[in-house]
Amino acid sequence: MEHPESKTIPENKSSTKDPAKASNPLRIIIAGVFIAVALIWGGTSIYHSFQYEDTDNAQIEGDVYPVISRIPGKVQEVLARDNQQVHTGDTLIRLEAADYEVRRDIAAAALESAKAAVKATADQANASSASASAAAATSRKQQADLRRGENLRHQDVISQAEFDGVQAGAQAASAQYSAAGNQYQAALANIPLQKAEVKKREAELRQAELQLSYTTITAPANGQVSKKNVQPGQYVAPGQQLIGIVGSRELWVVANFKETQLEKIHPGLPVTIKVDAFPDKEFKGKVESLSSGTGAKFTLLPPDNASGNFIKVTQRVPVKIVFTEKPDKDHQLAAGMNVVVDIKVK
Repeated sequence: MEHPESKTIPENKSSTKDPAKASNPLRIIIAGVFIAVALIWGGTSIYHSFQYEDTDNAQIEGDVYPVISRIPGKVQEVLARDNQQVHTGDTLIRLEAADYEVRRDIAAAALESAKAAVKATADQANASSASASAAAATSRKQQADLRRGENLRHQDVISQAEFDGVQAGAQAASAQYSAAGNQYQAALANIPLQKAEVKKREAELRQAELQLSYTTITAPANGQVSKKNVQPGQYVAPGQQLIGIVGSRELWVVANFKETQLEKIHPGLPVTIKVDAFPDKEFKGKVESLSSGTGAKFTLLPPDNASGNFIKVTQRVPVKIVFTEKPDKDHQLAAGMNVVVDIKVK
């Protein structure tokens, strides 16, 4: 007699399945999707590489105007604010002007003294001219008396003593006339020198006025105050940059392409510009020009391939790209922003 538990229960093949076999179709579908995406992405990338030259080594550039001091001095007042919009001629900084006002006043006084010296010399020349004229008249009279005295002396009408007196008077009058003429000529000779001194003093006054005007530092161009390195009370030196103003008229892009990418790039090609700050916005532009030198050539210490061991490094050439459409107010661009550019070469 068989034990009831010894009977074998038959397996239900319809209720059990292999999990690996059941997941195979799903895996195939997922793998197929990934392969399709990879093929589409790869095909798009290959197609894009034939149609475009791109680089992410690009930045927005703009005109940066340095605001510098032309004279030494202590800062009295700073009127510029960070990120302020300014226009050409707006006052940004004032330096203490007392020292330069004193220099202007000294130069003005020296000019007045030089002009007075010219006038005094001219008056002296006029007086010498009048004295010379009077001496000339006296000399002519004495010469006439001398001629008459000679005739009278020959006729023995006057004595020798009287004739000697007339002759001495004529000689004295002649000497006075010569002296007056010399004084007149000397005064005339001094006038050009003193007029030259006046011009010198005028130049010194203009220089003093210029230096005084430099105590007011103004904006050299329209733009935005982007870098301010000055505070009231600070002592500044000539040539020291105090403020940087980014010009508001025009911005452009400088893209540094590899030298192997330049074969098909030339001015006029259309460009798509993507700014990292605005990933959902595309800007349009065009190639304006290509630099005639690589970036490394203009560094402080350019490479010298003739010395030492040579290692070939792919160089990059700056390409200037200008915007063909102005950015709107919602997409404010700034110099130094990173961008990605695509140049359509076909």
